[in-house]
Amino acid sequence: MTFQAFIASNARWLLAGLLLTFCSSFGQTFFIGFYSAELRGALSLSHGDFGLVYMIATLASAISLVFIGKSVDIWSVRRMAAITASGLSIACLFMANAASVPVLLLTIYLLRLLGQGMMSHIAVTAMGRWYSRERGRAIAVCTLGHQLGDGLLPLVLVGLSSWVSWQKQWYIFATVLLLVALPLLMTLLQKDRTPRAAADTKSSDMPSWPFAQVLRDWAFYLICLAVLTPSFIGTSVLFQQVHLREVKEWSAETLASAFVCLALANMFVGMLSGIAVDRFSATRGLPFYLLPLSAACFVLSYFDAPVIAFLFMTLLGISYGISNIVFGAIWAESYGTENLGAIRSIATASMVLGSALSPGVSGVLIDNGVQLDQQLRYMGLFCLMLLVVLLGVSQALSRRRLAVGC
Repeated sequence: MTFQAFIASNARWLLAGLLLTFCSSFGQTFFIGFYSAELRGALSLSHGDFGLVYMIATLASAISLVFIGKSVDIWSVRRMAAITASGLSIACLFMANAASVPVLLLTIYLLRLLGQGMMSHIAVTAMGRWYSRERGRAIAVCTLGHQLGDGLLPLVLVGLSSWVSWQKQWYIFATVLLLVALPLLMTLLQKDRTPRAAADTKSSDMPSWPFAQVLRDWAFYLICLAVLTPSFIGTSVLFQQVHLREVKEWSAETLASAFVCLALANMFVGMLSGIAVDRFSATRGLPFYLLPLSAACFVLSYFDAPVIAFLFMTLLGISYGISNIVFGAIWAESYGTENLGAIRSIATASMVLGSALSPGVSGVLIDNGVQLDQQLRYMGLFCLMLLVVLLGVSQALSRRRLAVGC
């Protein structure tokens, strides 16, 4: 089946996945980080204080996700989407009224759990379960929502900021989720999808592992570390975007425009990665997202010209384009689909954990005179070391797959 025919025959479910990942933007770091100056000013918080609040809330959401994420193995995608979209709308209302640190803590917890966590988790788990032979392409289309959010919403936020107050903007977001996104999701997901053709149920996947056995597998935790790494690094930069603009002397419009490069690179490379994963497997592509990620760290660390914002975002987008597809498909390939929701809940929690640790760590370091430039050099070196480790993991997983005839 050609890519165009695949999209045409699966448009309902692919659009639902895309909409879910797009709506995850309301809980993503780039989105919340845009309001960091306003929130810090309103509550008299330093960079480190706000980073600590963000870290605690996100850590709590990561822990919660391990338990809540299993529900996608039990309830339908439609029901999970309805609950999550409704809850995310309420979280946006809380943000519009965040007049104290406890309320801000609760609000960020809900935005991170329901937005970054559950919206993405539901979408990618559904693609992993619904598709086998064409899983890579399904995940590539589904995760276009992330790229659309990355590319369009920063410019939308800049425009809204010149029109209404930041509190009223969150009322708008709550309304869009409740009156636009939720009805669309309910319409698209009226009919659940199950693999229907023999080609669909062919499998390159491992026989399903019991969940307890997955938790005893050494490779599982190294893959989770691989998931955590781009989240930690990307969040460090995106959360501290206001500080970054000040240090680099970039305008808000420059950085917002650079997000378009992030989205386009992510989209283009993601599509290519989806085709490659369907042809060669996610296992073989595991280590290679780290090359552009390390390059992005070094580029942003050593250079200050405004054009560097666009180069950094392009390299980050290439890394995300590869990692989003690989990490979307590798769990079913390596451990089967029977317990996919529970397995991915830990993987998604690892990603959320990375995004939880980095604001607190980077904020405290900035408060103590360690600038983001210096932090990025160590992140780049870590990427290169992890690349060597993941080459070994990739080879071990490939041997397992050959042993069972995958």
